[in-house]
Amino acid sequence: MKDRRRILLEVFKLLDLLIMAGAFALAAWLVFNSHSGGISFEQFFAMRIKVQNFALFLGFLYLWRILFSANGLYRSMRLSTRSIEIKSVIKATSVGAVALFVASMVFNIRMMTPLFIAVFWVADTAMTLLSRLASRRVLAWLRLRGRNLRYVLIAGTNPRAVQFAREIEARPELGYRLLGFVENDWRGNDDFNKGGYRVVSDLEGFSPFIRKTVVDEVVICLPIKSFYDRIKTMATLCGEQGIIVRYVSDFFNLELIQSERDVFAGRPITSHYTGAMRGWQIYFKRLMDVVLSSLALLLLSPAFLLTALLIKATSPGPVFFIQERVGLNKRRFRLYKFRTMVKGAEKKQADLEALNEASGPVFKIKDDPRITPLGKVLRKLSVDEIPQFMNVLKGDMSLVGPRPLPVRDYKGFDEDWHRRRFSVRPGITCLWQVSGRSSIGFDKWMELDMDYIDQWSLWLDLKILLQTIPAALRGSGAA
Repeated sequence: MKDRRRILLEVFKLLDLLIMAGAFALAAWLVFNSHSGGISFEQFFAMRIKVQNFALFLGFLYLWRILFSANGLYRSMRLSTRSIEIKSVIKATSVGAVALFVASMVFNIRMMTPLFIAVFWVADTAMTLLSRLASRRVLAWLRLRGRNLRYVLIAGTNPRAVQFAREIEARPELGYRLLGFVENDWRGNDDFNKGGYRVVSDLEGFSPFIRKTVVDEVVICLPIKSFYDRIKTMATLCGEQGIIVRYVSDFFNLELIQSERDVFAGRPITSHYTGAMRGWQIYFKRLMDVVLSSLALLLLSPAFLLTALLIKATSPGPVFFIQERVGLNKRRFRLYKFRTMVKGAEKKQADLEALNEASGPVFKIKDDPRITPLGKVLRKLSVDEIPQFMNVLKGDMSLVGPRPLPVRDYKGFDEDWHRRRFSVRPGITCLWQVSGRSSIGFDKWMELDMDYIDQWSLWLDLKILLQTIPAALRGSGAA
């Protein structure tokens, strides 16, 4: 069994490398063909390859294998969903394409144009996904016919254990055969026995049972608080005999929680987190923040200077309005805006609380008497937000993210789920800005922030940025 799995794994690795090489050759042929006016595949493969380029290609093959391993594509994915495998493939090929682009710039490889990178990424991703999905179909077909099976033992007879057993039995294409359950006699066993399952061993007999029985996997569903020492012993016994151990890890019944496994100081660490902001895309989000905010400040510098002069000329007080806001994980930072209100406006807010028109803890007045005539124009066109690009460069904010709230508004939160918006870096724009801004109620605003956190991707950021420009020019929902 283990030898067959090892051979199958090596076949997968070789297939991935062959697909990558094929996508590389296809991209190179298309790019060369577009520049040379036409060349056959025979002529293309007969061309000489420089030693340096060949060495780089071999290094890229090695990198490809590392990327696929790092994204879990060579571990057992029997219990993983198809969508998880698809996401893992796209992550691996995307990082590889970016690495290829960086290498082309560093080593000045003229062949690797943006067209080459795009064709390579599309071809490799498509072919890898097709091969993976085809492999799933073939393995499912074999398992339904009694091949590639795994014999599984479940420790525990509680409802969680029974539910897991029912789920794997409902999916025979996974290739699991349930040997039975391991558990001592307890009051809940009467309900368990009515389900038609059987206990094959008590906890004390677990060790001799796995010594004499074909067991590929042990799934532990015992309560961790009551059976910590027992679980530790069982895991050790399985490890000594090379048996896979799985844990049904919803011990804390945490909703919206995802998990990932790390190793620190030689010990496995399981991390629970919410939202989609994880992995390599975070670094590209930050890179996009730095590049685009720098360009914005450069291109908008004339408007920046003109606005500063107009503010100084039309009302007494400073050019900038600087206020303490609540940011990532409730860190405090100083947010910069062009001043749109009269000097000392914050001190006058307490006198206007009775006129607040906004729901929830935020403060909004449609015709706020503190706003200057110029301030109304600046707010309508969102020009007052331009200095926040400096906050983005400093790292206090991102281009896209939930709006940073004043300390006064934060203290008015009465729902803990609202505070999840602080688990990501705040931004200049988000779904709220492109969906109506201050015309949207507070609870709907918070829901939009949660949707952004849970569905985040670089593509979503780009869509929001593109939608923000016309929304800002129209002054949609501005207050």
